[in-house]
Amino acid sequence: MKRRDFLKSTSAVVGGTILYSAVPALAQSTPVSGGTLIWGHSETTQNLDMHQTGTASTGRVLQNVHSSIVTVDKDLNVIPNLAESFDLSEDGLVYTFKLRSGVKFHDGSDMTSADVKYSFERCKDPATGAVNFEVFNAVESIETPDDLTVIVTLNSINAPFLSRLAENGAGVIMPEGSGEVQGTTPIGAGPFKFVRREFGNEVELARFDEYWEGPAYLEKIMIREITEPTVRLTGLRTGELHMINDIPADRMAEIKEDPAYQVVTWFPLNWDFLNMNHDFEPFKDARVRKAFDLMIDKEALLEGALWGEGAVTASPSYPTSASYNHDLVQRPQDFEQARALLSEAGYGPGELKVVFKVTTNYPYHVEAAQIMLEWFREGGVDMSIEQLTWSDWLSQVWVDKDFQISMMNFFTLWEPDFLYYSLWNTTGAFNYRKISDPVIDELTEKARITVDPDARADIYKAVQQRVFDETHDVYLWFRNGSIGAQLSVGGLDTVVHPNGSNLNFHKVWLNA
Repeated sequence: MKRRDFLKSTSAVVGGTILYSAVPALAQSTPVSGGTLIWGHSETTQNLDMHQTGTASTGRVLQNVHSSIVTVDKDLNVIPNLAESFDLSEDGLVYTFKLRSGVKFHDGSDMTSADVKYSFERCKDPATGAVNFEVFNAVESIETPDDLTVIVTLNSINAPFLSRLAENGAGVIMPEGSGEVQGTTPIGAGPFKFVRREFGNEVELARFDEYWEGPAYLEKIMIREITEPTVRLTGLRTGELHMINDIPADRMAEIKEDPAYQVVTWFPLNWDFLNMNHDFEPFKDARVRKAFDLMIDKEALLEGALWGEGAVTASPSYPTSASYNHDLVQRPQDFEQARALLSEAGYGPGELKVVFKVTTNYPYHVEAAQIMLEWFREGGVDMSIEQLTWSDWLSQVWVDKDFQISMMNFFTLWEPDFLYYSLWNTTGAFNYRKISDPVIDELTEKARITVDPDARADIYKAVQQRVFDETHDVYLWFRNGSIGAQLSVGGLDTVVHPNGSNLNFHKVWLNA
């Protein structure tokens, strides 16, 4: 296989783009410099170390502080970024990156190949605790023959390697030796410098005048963390906030019809799924897991929790991706079959007691849990709900895996290795449900060495089928993304990153 074909094949499985349904009224007005944009962020930031953080809420902010070695265009093709070019050897094992000259970090230092080597090795080192460490599992060596050349040699073909670097978590480049401070005072090469963070309240960013793509228009961004949807919307209506993300679903029509505001919506923002801890004895039995799936009316849940702002799905793949398994159809609600499966597994009516841990960070998760509680009780399960703050949910559910049943958002659907390996491989960084299925492990490993895009897409379809058949999790829905803004905000059509999750403010401005 020729190098060009290989490079194309390694990112071709992703496919598709996010689908916009509205265009900001002032997107084409003339940009002006200056001003502080006040953004009402729907979630709270956590660990500010881009290598260690696993939350989209934090990544959404740090996207403006850091730059990655490669990125994606609007069609999700991998393109140069901090590297002005990249090349791959004929055998598919050696990646050569030529770096841009004159790239500055926020500490005033120049980016060199030593910073890239440091960043990759730090992410790979288990001691770092990096979420995306396994991106570098096949890396045998990293050489820096000069200040602007990086040669990465793999010990085996890793088809998604380049596309995984297009996400900041693995591909972000930090100044050499800056790891100790990244968690509290992140330093990157992005358009905005980190100034301060008041935990759980706000984050302040300032324009970096030496940004390699040219300075941003905004002088500052003040990010107010407001998880309560109605409070966030009130801040927009009173003028306290210039923009908010995640317009409350039940107020979407009201804001769209109001000429005083701009609204941008897109599909999808993320997908949600129901999680069962496979170490909890009842959920070791696939019959019990399937019974829970059968007790959920997915369409009714979408309407009840999200007011229809999304679409049900039986596949977590990006909707237009080649790896989306269109053969999968969600199980219809069937209490009789659910009770029969629970009985076969040894649980009569009311004998199975389950605690549903849900985070208040996503109010619609609380509403969804309350709806499902009624269905689960009707199916014979004695369930209670425990509401947790985002920090407590991350600590208990994700880190300590101390839960029985929960639900979660997941982003970055465009990159199938990130999606399927991270979530369902036994060693995957996001496998907080402790799923261990040899069939999935074999498939996800095989996908990494399969360079033919059609064959790799088929493997991911098989993974989806296996997850569905074994009911390792229950796929629920894709959720729409939304931004509401004052008319004074310009450049809103540039805000949403092609991955549908991150928000960029480099080309945003404030009109007087």
